[in-house]
Amino acid sequence: MTLAARMPRVPWVAVGPIVALGALALTWGRSLPAPVVAAVALVLAGAVLAAVHHAEVIAHRVGEPFGSLVLAVAVTVIEVALIITLMVSGGEQTASLARDTVFAAVMITCNGILGLSLLLGSLRYSVARFNAEGTGAALATVATLATLSLVLPTTTTSRRGPEFSPGQLAFAAVASLTLYGVFVLTQTVRHRDFFLPVTVDGTVVEADDHAQPPTDRAAATSAVLLVVSLVSVVGLAKVESPAIEAGVAAAGFPPSFVGVVIALLVLLPETLAAARNALRDRVQTSLNLALGSAMASIGLTIPVIAVATIWLDGPLLLGLGATQTVLLALTVVVAVLTVVPGRATRLHGAVHLAILAAFLFLASNP
Repeated sequence: MTLAARMPRVPWVAVGPIVALGALALTWGRSLPAPVVAAVALVLAGAVLAAVHHAEVIAHRVGEPFGSLVLAVAVTVIEVALIITLMVSGGEQTASLARDTVFAAVMITCNGILGLSLLLGSLRYSVARFNAEGTGAALATVATLATLSLVLPTTTTSRRGPEFSPGQLAFAAVASLTLYGVFVLTQTVRHRDFFLPVTVDGTVVEADDHAQPPTDRAAATSAVLLVVSLVSVVGLAKVESPAIEAGVAAAGFPPSFVGVVIALLVLLPETLAAARNALRDRVQTSLNLALGSAMASIGLTIPVIAVATIWLDGPLLLGLGATQTVLLALTVVVAVLTVVPGRATRLHGAVHLAILAAFLFLASNP
């Protein structure tokens, strides 16, 4: 047996975050030629996929619904870091970036991830089953958070335009953070069973019967590599941001589409994890990921951005336009009709994906 054959193989999910961190160190603050930008994009994609893997390892170790929170919070960290970084460097041109990114995240999670999960689950198992009580509570929280933070700024009169006054922004931030905290306590302590996967007869599934949970050492290693992956994703996304902005402009899309690109990037781990769970007949976990991410995107992002406005220059435009408000209202109504029965068919998934397609089209062609 050769030496190479005797050496243990190091999986790419362990090497990927380290490579991404090295690429970040080599490219940060530098003007990069097109080939290097393309290479960094590949490394960035690898870091995102590695983050998915390590978050799933941790999720498997701690169990549901705690596992879903791990990835939701991790993704929100990426989103907040990107928004603040671009707002600091972009000036008044990025005044609506937080709104564009958060709204895009809500539409992608509540239509894209949710719709894809229902479609995949129903295609493989005929009907996608989930707990209507927990999912309905999550949807109600998302709708309330979205209205408080994204709809009301358009209707208030203290400031011109879709902008909160400082007092109103503080109220929205505190209310959002409080609602998110109450929901997390409900999901993880008081009514934890509402957010666990269910079987055909409605029985709650407490644990994954298909595989043994990872050891504490493996989970701790994944936790470290998850942090490294997230740091790398944030940094490399900042490195790629000039190319993203240039690409959006070259395609003839409005500047607000940058927020859509950011949301698509940071929600890729959620999408992949939700799809995998749907294919394993764990649609409830997929919906936890989708609605939990939407909730975290508003409930955590808005308070952090509100605090950041203390030192950020320029206005903070949070209010949605007429088209965006209509799409949000349609999403909430359709989601309610989807959630109430506790089971869904491929038609429900297709309807949500159609709303996402309408959002993406209108975002690029307002």
